[in-house]
Amino acid sequence: MKKPFYAVILSGGKGERFWPLSTPDKPKQFLSVFGGKSLIRQAMERLLPIIPKSRILIITSKDLLKATYKELPEIPKANIIAEPCRRDTAAAVATACGIIEKRSGEEAVGAILTADHLMADEEAFRKVLIDAVRAARETDNIVTMGVNPSYPATGFGYIKVKNKAELKTDTTFFKVHKFVEKPNNKTAKRYFSNKSYVWNAGMFVWSVKTMKSLLMQHTPELAILEANLKDEKNTAEVLSVFYPQLTPISFDYAIMEKTKKILVSKGDFGWDDVGTWTSADKHMQIDGRGNAVRGDVTLLDVSDSVILSDGPCVATLGLKNIVIVATKDSILVASKTRVQDLKSLIARIHPGNDETQV
Repeated sequence: MKKPFYAVILSGGKGERFWPLSTPDKPKQFLSVFGGKSLIRQAMERLLPIIPKSRILIITSKDLLKATYKELPEIPKANIIAEPCRRDTAAAVATACGIIEKRSGEEAVGAILTADHLMADEEAFRKVLIDAVRAARETDNIVTMGVNPSYPATGFGYIKVKNKAELKTDTTFFKVHKFVEKPNNKTAKRYFSNKSYVWNAGMFVWSVKTMKSLLMQHTPELAILEANLKDEKNTAEVLSVFYPQLTPISFDYAIMEKTKKILVSKGDFGWDDVGTWTSADKHMQIDGRGNAVRGDVTLLDVSDSVILSDGPCVATLGLKNIVIVATKDSILVASKTRVQDLKSLIARIHPGNDETQV
């Protein structure tokens, strides 16, 4: 009998690039700007046709634990795991691996997903995910879910693929040639025209057996964390002991860029990580002059802008390519070309708050 698979939704990020609507108490994954539901609820609900709620795990921060209980009351509380401090994504993956092994053994499969992405074609996403689980069961590879680029994006990392893998799945999988960082505009155009590149969506699937082996090989301290989570009953106690001692590192750097045991799919399911306000307008109603508007907003001779208000009336005149977001407490006014730098602005507003983000 095949061992079950678990969906693990990472939900510990601060969502700073969506300030001021996103705050430490209510970060991006809890916002209902897109689709009328919060992003974390959409992430959970798109899984329900293929996996029971009992096998959906949420890994979040201790500060967001109560908010997650409130937003997803149907998820068992034992499935919502609070990290005591931020130690980036490699620690979260090791945590998920240990918990899954404790519940279902090392033949079980884990799928790492995120709480703040959108999928325009959820049925297509589920089909690719199911095939990725099959590939992870049948091989000793991590299976990452690549996305065919729909435009030359500079805000995403890319994966260059090589020859096809021989698997009996509807989805085609490839071996990985290399990972590349976010490119400049010229390089992004070259990647877009070269069908060997896919977007790195940060979603990957693995068997517990494979992940344990890679953790032991590349990150011994995380392998120790995984083993203790597997063997000890009190998950919160194990995390409180081990997490403060861990070196923050992303899963890409810790594992993905060090191993050759990776397969990548090429998917078309309308994926977007909605990373900044400039990407938000792709998911909002646009007026005849290219403006995405929500709330009490009045425009005159304004074009190609994003303007939202959750409180005061915002009146704009003679502007182009700007972002204005107003809440009862704060107002952001920025050029579209600079919103990628929003974290640097927030660092000036809240100096010293540089804790590593999950």
